[in-house]
Amino acid sequence: MGIIQQLIDYFSSGGFVMPPLIIGTIVLWWTLGYRMAALRRGTLRSSRVLVYRYLKGKMPSSNGVLVRVLHKGMQIHNKKRDNLRRYLDDAFAEEHAEIKKYKVLISTIVIVAPLLGLLGTVAGMIETFESLGDMSLFSQSGGIAGGISQALITTQMGLAVSIPGLIVNGFLDKKQRNLEIEMAQMKDLLCAPIPGEDELLHQGIDKNS
Repeated sequence: MGIIQQLIDYFSSGGFVMPPLIIGTIVLWWTLGYRMAALRRGTLRSSRVLVYRYLKGKMPSSNGVLVRVLHKGMQIHNKKRDNLRRYLDDAFAEEHAEIKKYKVLISTIVIVAPLLGLLGTVAGMIETFESLGDMSLFSQSGGIAGGISQALITTQMGLAVSIPGLIVNGFLDKKQRNLEIEMAQMKDLLCAPIPGEDELLHQGIDKNS
């Protein structure tokens, strides 16, 4: 109970900016967790290896971005459509949207959190200067001590929300860029003639039959 009471006192000392900062923290880490799950490759193999293994009938059993686009891309590729890249772009569009989901929201929270902390800092300093004018160390609103406490706590909280979110989101953005490159490579592989494709496909069919 002592730790819980200390947390309650800490958050109440931060003033009016603490509730939005707490809500922002919860939303930030939920969306980061969602993006982390959405950016799973599903395999350690490269796009080229995945395509050739698929043609040999060795379909990946795991779930992930590259595995899903492989299944979608090969289904379209096997239909021998004209303007294949256009069909692949449409088929991959859903995965592109999924790996970008919540990216803007996360960036917004990471930017806004320090600004909210700064707003709390300004409010705390205003209270401090008002108390200096009245020469009151303590008052009903906290006085000089309360104003300085609010200024420091809100700054700390804003940075505590923003810095870890910025680091994790940077890591996830790098994973997203790598996935987009691999998805583009898979499109190029599927649009270009695959050496020995008919033989590999026939071997894969024989193996599965």
